[in-house]
Amino acid sequence: MGTLSRRNTARPAAARRLGVLLGALGLAAPLTLAIGGSAEAAPSCTTRTGPYQKEAEKFLGRPVDGQQSPADCKAIQDFQTSRRITPNIGFAGPITWGVMQEEITRRDPNAAGKCPVDKGRIACVDLGRQISWIQDGKALKFGPVPVRTGRDGYETRTGAKKIYWRSADHWSTIYKVRMPYAQFFDGGQAFHAIDGSVWSPPGSHGCVNMRIADAKTYWSMLGNGDDVFVYGRKPGT
Repeated sequence: MGTLSRRNTARPAAARRLGVLLGALGLAAPLTLAIGGSAEAAPSCTTRTGPYQKEAEKFLGRPVDGQQSPADCKAIQDFQTSRRITPNIGFAGPITWGVMQEEITRRDPNAAGKCPVDKGRIACVDLGRQISWIQDGKALKFGPVPVRTGRDGYETRTGAKKIYWRSADHWSTIYKVRMPYAQFFDGGQAFHAIDGSVWSPPGSHGCVNMRIADAKTYWSMLGNGDDVFVYGRKPGT
């Protein structure tokens, strides 16, 4: 019991000493946080207007005036905290806007209206963002998913296409590689799965490379005669 009593009295003494030190340094962190406690105060909101203030205001449904306000800052800070973005001080910087853009893409990859909505079922490929999705009119049916398109000199050709031939267990006689769930839409260019990463450089020889599960879903949802629309330009080509 004597040992326990010494431990109980030692910790408040240590806390008092640390409190004096923090006070001398002018630190605003709560004492419980400094000594490993569970209480943690949210950081102060910044009054600075970030470079993506208007974009953040629009995304969060705030009045869009491009000027930071306490309410704007709180909304941005709450978003940052929920997405684990640090520092979460309510500053609308490039990282925060980048995460917001990703969420916009997931909500509606065709927000810019560049893929036709008057074709019914169509597979869209955005070379600039390196993503693809399937929509029916304005309704998103699958995706968006990451893809790897043609490298410099072997660019995936843009424009309106149609799937004309499918081969579930295709083998490329030109490049000597497997092309599972291949769906050809423009000459030798096709949607198909690859064994490696769709993020690996420099890119394909013109095909739209996909992860195996995504290519399999495309196979189940599309067929001969279905529309494909490719637009944009892949970075570096």
